[in-house]
Amino acid sequence: MATLYDTWLNRIDSYYEERYYEPVIEELCQYHGGSADARDGKGKFFNAGYEVFIYAFFLGLYYGERTPLTGPKRKFRMEMFTWGRKSTEAGRKDYTVIQKYIFAALIAKSDVDLLAVDKGELSLDDACDILMTTLNEYANTGFQQLLPPKQDQLNTKLLENTGLLDMIRNFCGK
Repeated sequence: MATLYDTWLNRIDSYYEERYYEPVIEELCQYHGGSADARDGKGKFFNAGYEVFIYAFFLGLYYGERTPLTGPKRKFRMEMFTWGRKSTEAGRKDYTVIQKYIFAALIAKSDVDLLAVDKGELSLDDACDILMTTLNEYANTGFQQLLPPKQDQLNTKLLENTGLLDMIRNFCGK
């Protein structure tokens, strides 16, 4: 029998607003694969697009706001369980622990009635829909922090050595 966690790991519906693709995803990621050497040679912080999505999620979580997605959306077409697969790149760390932290945060920050799930009154798919909405809305807030409204490029401080870490530190305890 599938669990809520297993069902969530198999979801493919992580979305972000289209407007963040070029100025954030393309700017920060060696999107669509490539080696770590290619990423570093191009000055990219993240390898895969989902890595910046994970960062944006935690940024939004630490910021403490959920922002519904408006306008055209883009989708990461990878199941959550494939995020950080070791088989695709030598030396890549397994993302299992990060996946568990994300799931725990989603349970804590969502209105999923776990008792209703356990009783069969709320289906696993419906519960996952709630979790994915929460995930996407926190990530959307994070993307808004990376690229505030009415700006078309990233803040140059973000691109400094500790810029990404400093951004999360600024929101801790907000």
